[in-house]
Amino acid sequence: MSDDISQLNFGASARLYKWPSLGNARREDRMPYMVADATLDECIREFMAKPEKTRHLYEIRTVPQAPLVPEILSPEHIVELSRLRDFL
Repeated sequence: MSDDISQLNFGASARLYKWPSLGNARREDRMPYMVADATLDECIREFMAKPEKTRHLYEIRTVPQAPLVPEILSPEHIVELSRLRDFL
């Protein structure tokens, strides 16, 4: 696993998306819209700057980096990658 971690590319192209919401709940009948087009690192930082109570409305889409980074990152996954990035 340490080889996988050391090979993560936080400079990879990524996009931060936000789901439209109603009452702080995702509107599944709508499509998410792009908030930022940047690197994975920058999108993680922008996500982490959002209020914790609204983070469930966001996701990051990026080039997959198996086995740790899927194409669409959930809020929980983004938080874990942020911790991992800070550790490295």
